[in-house]
Amino acid sequence: MAVLRVLCLHGYRQNERTFRERAGALRKVLRNRAELIGVSASLRVSDNGPQLQAGESSSQSDDPRGWWFSNPHEETFDALEDSDSCQGLEESLKIITKAFLEQGPFDGILGFSQGAALVPMLCALKQQGDERFKFDFAILVAGFKSRSTVHQVFYQKPIGVPSLHVFGETDRVIPGEMSQELASLFIDPMILTHKGGHFIPASAPQKKVYLEFLDKFSISLSGNS
Repeated sequence: MAVLRVLCLHGYRQNERTFRERAGALRKVLRNRAELIGVSASLRVSDNGPQLQAGESSSQSDDPRGWWFSNPHEETFDALEDSDSCQGLEESLKIITKAFLEQGPFDGILGFSQGAALVPMLCALKQQGDERFKFDFAILVAGFKSRSTVHQVFYQKPIGVPSLHVFGETDRVIPGEMSQELASLFIDPMILTHKGGHFIPASAPQKKVYLEFLDKFSISLSGNS
């Protein structure tokens, strides 16, 4: 069975390295099934701001990054904040385009928290025929629908990219209702819930679902090789 290549988009106040560390258990679970390749967002998050934004966990990295700011004046992000701005999105799309060109091809995209909120935008662009983003599936962990008015254009049509949505029943950073709302934007989404909070689950029950989802694409990839 072919090994899938998956581009990973970290959460707010994380970067490629810290996300790789926190996704270590998932990496082991998916060994021989999927290779996880990370990339860091371009926006640097100031350590002078609040220690906890509503869009991410309280743990810090030595180089905190974000995919966009909901408040461009203070350069902060809050998943619960209604906003008419999305400072940084174009830069983020350029970073991801570069990853596809230099590190791709990728079979799928995995996003966590703010990274998972960016994934449906990439799916919408792919669906519109954007040649920069070629992938077959999406995994969204603790994702949410952006409240930026600028981003609403990405939600105009149902998203047909096969998707797995993972979220915790006790997540206090991104409540499960927000992840469920995001899943409703997709056609026939696969849902995986767990009892925990704001993290990437990788215990035996979740492993079974991850592999069931990914095997559909591994078999397809093997058949085309």
